[in-house]
Amino acid sequence: MIVCHCMNITDHEIRAAVDWMRASDGETIITPGKIYHALGKRADCGGCMPLFLATMRGCDSFEVPMHLRGLTSRASVTGKVEHEGRRQGHRVSQRGAAV
Repeated sequence: MIVCHCMNITDHEIRAAVDWMRASDGETIITPGKIYHALGKRADCGGCMPLFLATMRGCDSFEVPMHLRGLTSRASVTGKVEHEGRRQGHRVSQRGAAV
């Protein structure tokens, strides 16, 4: 079945790409972008994305590696929000009126 009409990608090609990626690196996180790249194509209109994702998720080898499941952001674990070392008020709009 054709999943992406713009790039002529079939469900068989998606499944083969997922299987190939999982076989080559068992710890990789498989994304639609990686599948497009593996097929030598790129997303065009995005209308296929719901069916594309459903096809990906339907693959037996799609699962996320066990040790990567349940990862959460640092803020939800510590309760503290990280701002990449920026000081408070680093935005121009937070500095007050320009003189």
